[in-house]
Amino acid sequence: MEKLLHYVWKQRILPLRALLSSDGREIEIINPGLPNYDAGPDFFNAKVRIDGTMWAGNVEIHLKSSDWYRHGHDTDEAYNNVILHVVNVVDCPVHTQSGKDIPQLQLDIPAQLRINYEELLKPQDYPPCHEIVGKVDTFLVHSWMDILLCERQEARAKAISKRLSEFDGDWERTLFVSLARNFGFGLNGDAFEAWAKLIPLSMIAKHRDDLFQIEAIFLGTAGLIDRAQEIDHYGERLLKEYEYQRKLFSLPDPMPKAQWKYLRLRPQNFPHIRLAELAWMYCEGRVSMSALLDCMKKDEPLKALYKLLTAKTSDYWTTHLVVGKPVAQKKLTLSRSTQQLLITNTVVPVLFAYSLAHGDEVLKAQLYDILLALPAEDNRILRLWKDCGVSVDNAADSQALIELKLNYCDRSDCLRCSFGYEYLKRRL
Repeated sequence: MEKLLHYVWKQRILPLRALLSSDGREIEIINPGLPNYDAGPDFFNAKVRIDGTMWAGNVEIHLKSSDWYRHGHDTDEAYNNVILHVVNVVDCPVHTQSGKDIPQLQLDIPAQLRINYEELLKPQDYPPCHEIVGKVDTFLVHSWMDILLCERQEARAKAISKRLSEFDGDWERTLFVSLARNFGFGLNGDAFEAWAKLIPLSMIAKHRDDLFQIEAIFLGTAGLIDRAQEIDHYGERLLKEYEYQRKLFSLPDPMPKAQWKYLRLRPQNFPHIRLAELAWMYCEGRVSMSALLDCMKKDEPLKALYKLLTAKTSDYWTTHLVVGKPVAQKKLTLSRSTQQLLITNTVVPVLFAYSLAHGDEVLKAQLYDILLALPAEDNRILRLWKDCGVSVDNAADSQALIELKLNYCDRSDCLRCSFGYEYLKRRL
């Protein structure tokens, strides 16, 4: 319930009577301060008037006064600037490491607020605030979703930047690994990422004009061609080429086949097919930062990205799903919905991280425009939000709601959510 007490303080849900400290001094809250989500006091830069004297500093919140000592704040100089200790129960005086006595304010949690909060935390249909979401003011809904969208893009950019650091600032390798991961479309995402990290792009670049050689390196490194399986003439050629290239470039050992999953996969999503498509795209120069940035300079960036994210394969894969097992003739290409997912989950995050790294505000604005132009993703979670009355019109909306679920709903962090706030204030 300490989180709820934080919420009471932040939202200034105060009793309709004069506030008094535990020693009888009158307290007036001028500004509750800014929430601190890192180490240190709970609120920074608060302003309170105590017995007519204005104080500026930090505020710490606990359920009981004795928690001050239990958390070791009395020996931590980071808490020397605390001007008020807000608690639900005053059970002892408190002092700082510098020896200063801290005024304490006993603050009660309104009974109805507690009831509303407990309702939100109960296991029930998703989303827990479904009863009121459809009644929330449209402006508030859109404002909150704009914030969520920004949070999601910044979080994804941070993940891309971490990957960039792992690759010593190599944007090309960062893009390649990011795109490969999303070619796994969830089920094989980890396997595709592990595979992409094994591919020495700088070494094989000289073979970029030979699709067969790149295909052999890609499939061989993935562990998807070996003599333990039934292979045909083409598979034998691929294997020999891979073994030659492996010695030439001192390639790492192939991945274990068990890392690749096929259960409930549509044929076009089989790892062999996706790797063959990636090989074609790589040889065509479509997996490159310069190609993406060129698209963003076009009059219609989204149209250019659709054209760029076209994937074919060598002729062999039009009659095979795996090596050595022919199937009926088929046409392989990335569907429009697949292209949209790749733009949403690879292109936008990578370029967003790039825009932050280079201070390119124009590019950043373009990326938000692209999300607004892309159709919304379609999954069960988004359909539930639609059922609640939330408009999900484009990829910007769906990305915002995905952020809401992952970093608020799944963590029961309703106290930081605008929808949760509207639910909590019911009947108060």
